[in-house]
Amino acid sequence: MTFQVDKKKGFELRQSYLGKSRRVVVKIGSAVLTGENGLNQQVMENLAQEVSFLVKSGIEVILVSSGAVAAGKKRLGLTIDRKLGLKEKQGAAAIGQSSLMRSYEDIFDRLGYKVAQVLLTHDDLSNRNRYLNVRNTILTLLDWKVIPIVNENDTVSVEELRFGDNDTLGALITNLIEADLFVCLTDVDGLYTGNPNQDSEAKPVYTVAKVDKKVRAMASNVVGALGTGGMQSKIQAAHMVSTRGGSSFIGSGRTKGILQKLFAGEAIGTFFLPQAEKMQSRKHWIAYVLRPKGDIVLDQGACKAIVKGGKSLLPSGIIEIRGNFGVGASVQCLDDKGKAIATGLSNYSADDLSKIKGLNSVQIEKALGYKDSDEVIHRDNLVVLE
Repeated sequence: MTFQVDKKKGFELRQSYLGKSRRVVVKIGSAVLTGENGLNQQVMENLAQEVSFLVKSGIEVILVSSGAVAAGKKRLGLTIDRKLGLKEKQGAAAIGQSSLMRSYEDIFDRLGYKVAQVLLTHDDLSNRNRYLNVRNTILTLLDWKVIPIVNENDTVSVEELRFGDNDTLGALITNLIEADLFVCLTDVDGLYTGNPNQDSEAKPVYTVAKVDKKVRAMASNVVGALGTGGMQSKIQAAHMVSTRGGSSFIGSGRTKGILQKLFAGEAIGTFFLPQAEKMQSRKHWIAYVLRPKGDIVLDQGACKAIVKGGKSLLPSGIIEIRGNFGVGASVQCLDDKGKAIATGLSNYSADDLSKIKGLNSVQIEKALGYKDSDEVIHRDNLVVLE
């Protein structure tokens, strides 16, 4: 069974992973941090005390915090529920980010801790060198006993540079710094088997061993504000963390003492177990950080060789090229029905692939006038999708 509603079953596993957690990413959603009057200072103080509890316990903590746009609305005298366009959001974030950080600095200063701001766009993580530089920066801050507070740089983010939501950002940061646990604090208690407001038999899910179709279907039953991400994105974030060998927890950020209760062994929220087989860091970066620039449609033989045989992609199995991409770009591999079966880094541009599709590798040089590789995508740069 991939999930468990029994409090006792899976509980020992939960405690064993919590006991081994020495580095934790805590994501705080906008639904938790904000109220009718902008940032909820009392909630922020409660959560800071929770973080302080973890740090005093010898655990390194990284915060991924929403709230800049809400803080900006407050400063501008706008109602919290007012809808804003992209430019307005960027302006509100520019105003609100300083207020958000000032609040964190004041609160943590009273508790005896220093904090640091880390603002990111998706582009910062999609470039491998910058991806590693972000990792080094965060690890340096942790060495200095400073609490990093990470947020998306909404002031400059446009659609192609956005993470989409801070759930995704939190999961990526968790895997980037090899944290043991991703804690996602939101405005609901956790995952349920049904909508508890409509289904009297709906039960809370305490443990998830694997994110499958059943678990994803249950995510649509959860009601609440849930910020921009929704429960589906939180489930996906937990899945991303589990593939790199980490655990995740989804619980209510409005519950006072939520982190202390979690580590003390109370049966609260939903806990996601790590997958047994850990994905390599580079392959995780290819699968979850990069965004495909095009598609390569494959015949059945090539699909079988990749999925079942763990082989590289050769030009002979290519039926069609879609999109305009260059050498080294991330591309999706589709079967002849349009289903994505893998993603990887192409050794050839879209134009050159159009010339060598269906050919044997020995014919590449004659068709192009050069040959950099026998493989279109080497298996070391290829990730099979579920």
